[in-house]
Amino acid sequence: MVTPEEAKSIALSFEGTDEKPHFNKTAFIVKKKNFATLSFQDKALNLKFTPQVQMIFCPPQSDVIFAIPNGWGRLGWTTINLNKATKKLVTSALWEAYKLRKEK
Repeated sequence: MVTPEEAKSIALSFEGTDEKPHFNKTAFIVKKKNFATLSFQDKALNLKFTPQVQMIFCPPQSDVIFAIPNGWGRLGWTTINLNKATKKLVTSALWEAYKLRKEK
């Protein structure tokens, strides 16, 4: 299990990352682009991957990390259930989302 506070700390540890409100969530941005959003209420982290990276991170039928079940999911947006995630998974997934947005 990873707390929302831990996930926030990990995201903000990446160089050039800022946070801003995003509806009822906190968004983490680099180069003016969201790479993740965090819901403290739902204890969930949403990450912006490419569809190809999403396939690597999301095993079939996973209830820990999975594509958002709508059009956003087909674009690479992925959810991590923080109640079931390890710190290693959260860190590596956040790092990958951060790198993808920073390199654009």
